[in-house]
Amino acid sequence: MRLQELTQNLKLDAFYKEYESQEEQPAYNDIPFSKRLLSLLEAEELYRDNKRLERLLRQSKLHEKSANISDIVFSSQRGLDKSVILELANCSYLKYHKNIILYGPTGTGKSFISQAFANKAMSLGYSALYLRVPRLMQHLQSIRGNDEYLKYLTRLKKINLLILDDFGVTPLKATEARDLLEIVEDRTNTSSLIITSQLPIKDWHSYLHNPTIADAILDRIVHNAYKIKIAGESMRKEKAKNMEK
Repeated sequence: MRLQELTQNLKLDAFYKEYESQEEQPAYNDIPFSKRLLSLLEAEELYRDNKRLERLLRQSKLHEKSANISDIVFSSQRGLDKSVILELANCSYLKYHKNIILYGPTGTGKSFISQAFANKAMSLGYSALYLRVPRLMQHLQSIRGNDEYLKYLTRLKKINLLILDDFGVTPLKATEARDLLEIVEDRTNTSSLIITSQLPIKDWHSYLHNPTIADAILDRIVHNAYKIKIAGESMRKEKAKNMEK
């Protein structure tokens, strides 16, 4: 069948599947051609959008793949400003290449919120990647000195939204601080970072080992970032308590 052959050649599989579905339903005979065609094209568009989202999710390496803005708890103990979170949920910070810093005690949901932002960004077609800083530094150490190092930095540069989780958990060596500067410099005014940390921002300078490198990194991250402090008890502890009841 020529129509099937053409749709296969043009990779319009969903278009043809919708066409077959319409052919099996006599009611479509009374629908104007333009509306039927629109329905076929919308089926193809939806299919491609879903495939793109699936691909982005696989590449993102999120461990909270279902994290959603609507699931964020805005209790008074956490100190979260709901209006700020919802404003960021429209992803305009990505358009203007701004960063987000989430900081507060361990277990307060920083990683969950960062991944909820990532899921929302991917639903709009942006690419995202989740990395824990300690593991990132280990990986960069293992490939430093060969071609893979520059290829990996180039790959990170192309990601629209890069999440650096657990920033400040372990001290950075001098070489690691320089690695971080390379990553941050590549993204300045071109893409966005979300950084989660247990360290208050005022303590970041000493964590970054070299004062000169620290100044360069913080100048590129902090002054162009939404800063969100999260307080309260560990969410994991709260969940455990509720399960015991």
